[in-house]
Amino acid sequence: MSGNILIVGATRGLGASLRDLYASNPSVINVFGTTRSDSKPDSHPKVSWITEVDLLKSNVGQKLVSQLPSSLKLSTVIVTAGYFGFESFDTPDWDKQVQMYTTSAIAPVFLVQQLVKAGHLNEGSKVILGSSESGSITLRHEKEGGGNYGHHASKTALNMVGKLLSLDLKPMGIAVGLVHPGFMRTDMTRSVGFDKYWDDGGAVTPEEAAKSLASFIEEFDINKTGEYWAPRGPRDIGTAEPVLGANLPTPLQLPW
Repeated sequence: MSGNILIVGATRGLGASLRDLYASNPSVINVFGTTRSDSKPDSHPKVSWITEVDLLKSNVGQKLVSQLPSSLKLSTVIVTAGYFGFESFDTPDWDKQVQMYTTSAIAPVFLVQQLVKAGHLNEGSKVILGSSESGSITLRHEKEGGGNYGHHASKTALNMVGKLLSLDLKPMGIAVGLVHPGFMRTDMTRSVGFDKYWDDGGAVTPEEAAKSLASFIEEFDINKTGEYWAPRGPRDIGTAEPVLGANLPTPLQLPW
């Protein structure tokens, strides 16, 4: 991977791991990372921070673009920011659902549209939207039960958003990919009680997920635009090698 990389949601979890991974890659010129706060976290000297990028705000696209150098060309944009609010049938939560839909399926449209209109994305650029296999209707089975309406459905909505963006951007030569990076051992999955499934579900660390995702992005191009992939394959078992691209799982194209 070479050029300039933008990571939306770069302060923790997968986004932070991708930030560090790309910043350590000599072929990457600069890594731009977004944060919701007005302060810039300490980081690698190759990382430039874009502050106050809040995916719940209608001006999020303008806020992002206003802080980027006007001549900047981005080779890859990765949107990893997310929110998971736990729900059950007995306790659905309106505000949580609005936050999940807005974060997953509304904000990415305005981010990507503004980046394209400002000239930061052009032929050969890649847009990677962090989805989840939980958004696949085909992969949802009766034995897993219902609940968590906002989480699952917002990811399904994101998949459609990514497909539509791919159709709009394909004539420009900009590829859009939807990815399930893997079931991860993060504060987000722990916060909703999913840490009890980590071992049985083959959950991996964000660092492991970042390596396999970066390897997938390296090979991703316009020929796969609009498709829905799991870079770590059908299940996260085993550990990725520490060298990027070495002995990584085989990517699997997911059903919608």
